[in-house]
Amino acid sequence: MSFWQSFWDIVWWTIWIFAFFAYLWAVIAIISDLFRDHKLNGWWKAVWIIFLLFFPFITALVYLIARGNGMAERAQKEAAQVQSATDAYIRQTAGASASPSDEIAKAKALLDSGTINQAEYDALKARALSGA
Repeated sequence: MSFWQSFWDIVWWTIWIFAFFAYLWAVIAIISDLFRDHKLNGWWKAVWIIFLLFFPFITALVYLIARGNGMAERAQKEAAQVQSATDAYIRQTAGASASPSDEIAKAKALLDSGTINQAEYDALKARALSGA
């Protein structure tokens, strides 16, 4: 066996391995899209999965052509929901910064209760108004 023959065998196997993993990725994406789609009846989901088992390549191709746009829309909608949930969590964890009027009101309540003196109140009010 010559070097070039074994080299092209390696290239050929690399192409096949890439195609196999690309197909697996497509099947996983199709199955996850089926479960993400709330408009599709459960029986139709079962039909798609059965066809994926018995006619895998043609079913994947038909699914990507027939439902590809909806697949992209559902993925985009889910990504937007995840982003908004993440933003809400970050805002909740970080604590929403109070507006200057809220900070002044809190400082005034501390002044009225005697916790801080007038000079500290003026400093807190100036800091709230400056935005620092």
